[in-house]
Amino acid sequence: MSRPDINPRARDLTWTLKALEQDLIDENGPRISTMRNYRFAIAVYDPAEEFDLRKGLSALSGRLTREGWVVHTISLHRVLLERLRRDLGEKNIERIIAREKRLAARPGGVERAASYLNEKITLLVEGPDGIAADVAGEIDTLIEENAERADRIVVFIARTGALYPFMRTSALLKHIDGRTHNLPVVLFYPGSRDGERGLSFMKVLPAFGDYRPQIYTPDSLKI
Repeated sequence: MSRPDINPRARDLTWTLKALEQDLIDENGPRISTMRNYRFAIAVYDPAEEFDLRKGLSALSGRLTREGWVVHTISLHRVLLERLRRDLGEKNIERIIAREKRLAARPGGVERAASYLNEKITLLVEGPDGIAADVAGEIDTLIEENAERADRIVVFIARTGALYPFMRTSALLKHIDGRTHNLPVVLFYPGSRDGERGLSFMKVLPAFGDYRPQIYTPDSLKI
């Protein structure tokens, strides 16, 4: 198999998605994980490729759907906004935004503004009852509506960058473990790989070096 003539900027992402698709549609069933009761995978992409990722993910979802799969994509951007609106209310959100802007406008105020947002938001999203509970709830509904097709369901978790800097993806995966009905779950990770099991979220945070899921990068493709 030769590499197609594609936009060099999207080359790595294209091959990461191809490797993932190859394992999802394996004739013996999805093999995105070597652990029977831990069916998670992480597909890594450069944060600068966010819009390319959305296009590629849409195309991949379409191909899987045509092959009879139930593909459910969870946008963490949407989940985060829904939680903030529910827990804070629109008026409080407007007040928080206004104060963040005032803090950021002051000399040296960017760090203070970021600290203020962390204080207001982090406690609402972290832990087993935060964003993880919302994700698990969506998966509960998905399996209830498609129980007879459980062997042909895949869950994609996207727009992961919305969690930065309020919550690490490693914490999200930890808190949804055991709450996914053993469906294959793929988290699309904006960041970079560091060694065999390490990942740096948004290519900014220090690498977390002990991710358990299978990690997909361009060299994952069997050619």
